Amino acid sequence: MTQSKILNLDVLIAGQGAAGFAAGLYAARYQMKTAIAGQDFGGETAIGGIIENYPGNNEIDGFDLMLEFKKQVTDLDVPIIEENLKSITKSQNGFLCKLNNGQNIDAKTVILAIGRERRKLSLKNEDEWTGKGVSYCSTCDAPLYKNKNLAIVVGGGNAAVEGAILIGKYCKKVFLVYRGKKLWRPEPILLKALEKTKNVEVILNNNIVELIGSDFGGLQKIKLENEYKNEREFIVDGLMIEAGADPRVDIPISLGINLDKETNEVAVDKDQKTNIQGIYAAGDITNASNLKQTITAASQGAISALSAYNYCLENKN
Repeated sequence: MTQSKILNLDVLIAGQGAAGFAAGLYAARYQMKTAIAGQDFGGETAIGGIIENYPGNNEIDGFDLMLEFKKQVTDLDVPIIEENLKSITKSQNGFLCKLNNGQNIDAKTVILAIGRERRKLSLKNEDEWTGKGVSYCSTCDAPLYKNKNLAIVVGGGNAAVEGAILIGKYCKKVFLVYRGKKLWRPEPILLKALEKTKNVEVILNNNIVELIGSDFGGLQKIKLENEYKNEREFIVDGLMIEAGADPRVDIPISLGINLDKETNEVAVDKDQKTNIQGIYAAGDITNASNLKQTITAASQGAISALSAYNYCLENKN
């Protein structure tokens, strides 16, 4: 794609996930000059494995679902730039957006759909085996462990406890591993539910220090190390890493966009508007919903496109 094709846009959408593609679809249908920029195809959905809770699909791989999202957008001739957004500054026509490759784009409005960064364990083969035994979304992947003998969830917060309880409904045995002496402030109601889930065993004061398997078969075993440096191995069917995720807020902060004081997410109203006129945000980066799922991200993307369209109409001169 040449820079000259996209020098001036009605809307630049940052992010190739569900929120970004949905925003692109709606913006194109509103006949807006639109482009999507981002390097990570499909966002969280694309790496979530099999999805069984997206309406209209009893079962679909998240990567395939995002391919369908993308095709809808490209069929409407929305260009997709395989570069991440580096910075945004205000300009005479709206906003000057610079990409990592140095390309500059003038846009009347911007939709930020850049999601969150999953916290990882930083272990060898963790990235390579994502989708091959390693996962970061209990809600997405819990049904994959039906009747399995063992699954391990790592983390000590609400997400990890919820994940362990959910996987426990499918899996024969679940271990919840946390490095601390006690779980990190999960909600009391979750602790009560965890106590009632008899096939979940909590292992405290332990870290996962090694992933063991093969490039062909993916994850097969994990090695734990306790506070006394004693090690033990578990044969596992899966490792669910629920150590949390952080919204990507460097660009919003640089632009002066307000963040939610409790969650550090981009603060938006019901129309996905931020406190900066012409800047909208959708998906997991925002405080619009506690439910971080493909369906909510897509709905927020659609809403943000409508808001951007109305803004362009109101400020067309």
